[in-house]
Amino acid sequence: MIRSGIFNLDDSSGGIRMQSCLASRFRRLALRTVFSLGMLGCTASFAIAQAPTGASVPMAAAIVNGDSIFLDEIEAVLKQRPASIAPLTISQQRQARLEVLSGLIDDLLLRQFLKANGPKIEPAEVDKQLAALDAAQKTQGKTLADFYRESGQTETQVRNSILAMLQLTKYVKEKAPEEELKKYYQANKEYFDKITVRASHIVIRVPGNASKDDREQARKKLEGIRQTLNADPKEFGTLAKKHSQCPSAPKGGDIGFFTRKWMLDEQFAKAAFAMKVGDLSDVVETDFGYHIIQVTDRTAGMKSTFEASLDDVRDCYMEETRQNLIQQLRRSASISISLP
Repeated sequence: MIRSGIFNLDDSSGGIRMQSCLASRFRRLALRTVFSLGMLGCTASFAIAQAPTGASVPMAAAIVNGDSIFLDEIEAVLKQRPASIAPLTISQQRQARLEVLSGLIDDLLLRQFLKANGPKIEPAEVDKQLAALDAAQKTQGKTLADFYRESGQTETQVRNSILAMLQLTKYVKEKAPEEELKKYYQANKEYFDKITVRASHIVIRVPGNASKDDREQARKKLEGIRQTLNADPKEFGTLAKKHSQCPSAPKGGDIGFFTRKWMLDEQFAKAAFAMKVGDLSDVVETDFGYHIIQVTDRTAGMKSTFEASLDDVRDCYMEETRQNLIQQLRRSASISISLP
């Protein structure tokens, strides 16, 4: 499943595990270093404004509500990634471009929304954050010019990214009084208590465009496997090795420990954390397909308080608000993709 720029798929767990740049303080640190949105690359509205007069217009990979995202933007983001050990196949190269494009679409949708609905940010606030970035660069013996070159951005693009981040932070803060944050903390206390669960799963993958019959067939296959497990739960590892469509299959479906939020698909994590050690789930549907989950371990974590966790609560609330907002914007957006 492709998420926004905050998340990247980890194929070692068959697409179910996500690595979160959020951790517990990503958004607060991102604001201090002021380039998290910009690292996705410039969006078309800014790129067009800086194109020289008479220059040829680059090829658009997607058009989002009338604004274009260009192929060279995708390539600029891919250049920031570490080189792969083995050369990527043509199919893998296209998949990498699609993942980057998805993040750029999310970024552009958010910028468009904030431009129309975001709170006003004074230029002095942007200047302050740019100065903070300058100071951070100097501690590494670098300059802002080095940052612009290394990230493939201009000063204008970085300023626009800072503006978007400040707008998002202020927008969420206005919608999240302390009482709302307390409710969020209580609803997600397992995460803030740092409780983790270990689980194994058997997954039958179902693509997003699968027919109703294909989905039903996958579900029935897993229901049959579950009936076998009801008779002998100890066979989980053996059946995972035989049936699971996941790189974790050779390990009996084991995907290790994970937290309640940010690491795994929400539906998967929700189901796992509702179970006791040794429990077997019903068939769970996620964007990846259908799963049977077996919880194998659970840690006690550390008891938290709202007051001590406030910064983390605010960061997580903002990230979840951002994700939900992007999902809403995608449903109503006009998106045309022409990636070759």
